[in-house]
Amino acid sequence: MLAKIKEFFAVYWKPMALVGSIALSVLLGAMFDVNAKVLALWAVTVGLVTNGFVALATLVSLVPILGPVLVKLLSLPFFYMLNGIGYLVSLLAIKKGYGVEVISHRFLTIILLIGVVIGYILGNLLPI
Repeated sequence: MLAKIKEFFAVYWKPMALVGSIALSVLLGAMFDVNAKVLALWAVTVGLVTNGFVALATLVSLVPILGPVLVKLLSLPFFYMLNGIGYLVSLLAIKKGYGVEVISHRFLTIILLIGVVIGYILGNLLPI
């Protein structure tokens, strides 16, 4: 087990350094009373642009048995939430008579989900 962790950090030291730097900058921002919304926006933006969340999910998945299950439990609700919100908004819009707009917005939601999946796959295939 310890050998796997050492091998992981030997291979993925750059993404782990990125996750550490995001955490450190958020902690320093909290110490210097930077607005919490600004810190959250910065952490999410940097994490998405640099695939920091993929590195963090990979680190969590190293935990035997619970790690992979936890990563799946955290990633699947994102797709369910987007899909559920899309259905609710579609229902309200159809009741108000915006059928054409509903079709275009549902199409945009599907494109967003496909883009997230492609980004996740490319983030895992291309090295940082």
